[in-house]
Amino acid sequence: MCYDPDAAPPAVTPALWPLAEATALTLTSADGTEFAAFLARPEVATGVGVLVLPDNKGLSGFYRQTAARLAEQGHPALVVDYYGRTAGADPESRPKEFGDLPGLLRHLLALTPEGLDADLAAGLARLRASGPAEVVALGFCFGGRQAFRAAAPRFGLAGAVGFYGYPDAINGSPGPTQLAADLSAPILAFWGGADEHIPPTAVDAFDAALTAAGNPHEFVTYPGAPHNFFELSAVEYSDAARDSWRRLQGFLADRSASATPRRTL
Repeated sequence: MCYDPDAAPPAVTPALWPLAEATALTLTSADGTEFAAFLARPEVATGVGVLVLPDNKGLSGFYRQTAARLAEQGHPALVVDYYGRTAGADPESRPKEFGDLPGLLRHLLALTPEGLDADLAAGLARLRASGPAEVVALGFCFGGRQAFRAAAPRFGLAGAVGFYGYPDAINGSPGPTQLAADLSAPILAFWGGADEHIPPTAVDAFDAALTAAGNPHEFVTYPGAPHNFFELSAVEYSDAARDSWRRLQGFLADRSASATPRRTL
């Protein structure tokens, strides 16, 4: 579990562009499932698009705000929800206990790689329809794991960024470490040195697997930082949040070098 309902991303950099759009969407997956999404577009797009992948609680205010912050930096951003098949396409109608593990567990266990891939593909199609030719996946916790998986060629991404995404197998289901040979997009990963959920051995194994596969990647570990250090109220870890945002912006800028600024109105 990652961010509480009232969590917010840290305010790290001032806005470069006003928002042209910040709106809730309902998208349709390949199997006909309707699911929730959120799109934020800048008045002028100067960089790659960003597909934002939430933690295991799905689409929440933290991720709507994160998408808006990215759009203010010139990046059209779209967040997808994971639970259209079991919880419907309106996250706001879900009971409060949905965000607690006992209420969430049956929905989480019902997720499949095929369903997740189909929803990510639908999100990518909608984001690309808004203008950006290149897209980077950005995920947190469960979403970080999915962002690493999305570095596979079938998604056509320019890169993948994960904050504390568990990389190893879970209950026999292969994770990014086991899938490393199939991952081709460059990866940037952030880890908390005091993360109780992701041991250094798991990070090292993922690093070794990507290196063996020839995948370009950069891992950054912040000593003493916990699992969810990128959060406004985690003031004692603000240096880690600020540095990771700076590195994220650099990663996006490297993939935006050939982009032509364009109005999205």
